[in-house]
Amino acid sequence: MPQTTRYDFDDAAAAAEYINTRINTRPTVALVTGTGLGNAVASLRMRTVIDYSQITHFPVSTVQSHRGRLIDGQMNGQQLLVLQGRFHLYEGYSPLAVTFPVRALQALGVQCLILTNAAGGLNPLFATGDIMIIEDHINLTGANPLVGRNEDRWGPRFVGVTHAYDGHLQDLAQGAAGDLEVGVQKGVYAGLTGPSLETPAEMRYLRTIGADAVGFSTVMEAITAVHAGMQVLGLSVITNMCLPDAPTPAQVDEIIAAAQGAAPYLETIIGRVIERLDTRKEPCGKSRLPDT
Repeated sequence: MPQTTRYDFDDAAAAAEYINTRINTRPTVALVTGTGLGNAVASLRMRTVIDYSQITHFPVSTVQSHRGRLIDGQMNGQQLLVLQGRFHLYEGYSPLAVTFPVRALQALGVQCLILTNAAGGLNPLFATGDIMIIEDHINLTGANPLVGRNEDRWGPRFVGVTHAYDGHLQDLAQGAAGDLEVGVQKGVYAGLTGPSLETPAEMRYLRTIGADAVGFSTVMEAITAVHAGMQVLGLSVITNMCLPDAPTPAQVDEIIAAAQGAAPYLETIIGRVIERLDTRKEPCGKSRLPDT
């Protein structure tokens, strides 16, 4: 796919500047919706909707169910920026392009990033429709958005990701699920390039190395968000089971349908987490960039 944008610091600042002219607010929390999960914000009170094609330097979503728009609104009384649709390596985008929205959010001053995705379940104790709180990830894409010359204004050359997914945000999500009597799992997410789905041998391998779920997104964005000084919450909806001894071909329409079925439960958890962020004594995160 032709790419004429460098997706660098100046490009991200330009994207943020355009968004600022449209929303006239200073959001601190943002949400990225995964495949089939665009309706996980059905209760969002929309104020401004911007198509990605309108935003300076933004890539364009090409995947089914990714609407490709940014929404500024309120959920449970809290301000929230929502990216309905993301970008993937398998679309032909570079790691910098995939993570460009995160850099634009960083330039806007976003401190907390909630990443959602549709994933295949590897843990035999899981079931289709389960929601998994991501505790950690395994990057098997062969790519990293931090490769190349480091942009010091974004973050340090070497960044630790031992706590990529914020423990306090995980606790908030689990507590919200308990209060709302929504069952959740916790586990490790394996990120692959895609778009081909896993062979039975690959399923066995992924389970052997400790993965509980697998998908084609989230890892690039999480690494970038940590580099940006954000706190990250990752939530996977298990849309199909990857059982090597009883493999069943996964159809994209079925995956989307499973995600859509779980979206209302995901929304309740996200809404409660956002609501409770206000009760924290310390800031949710620290933006590394000055106001733009």
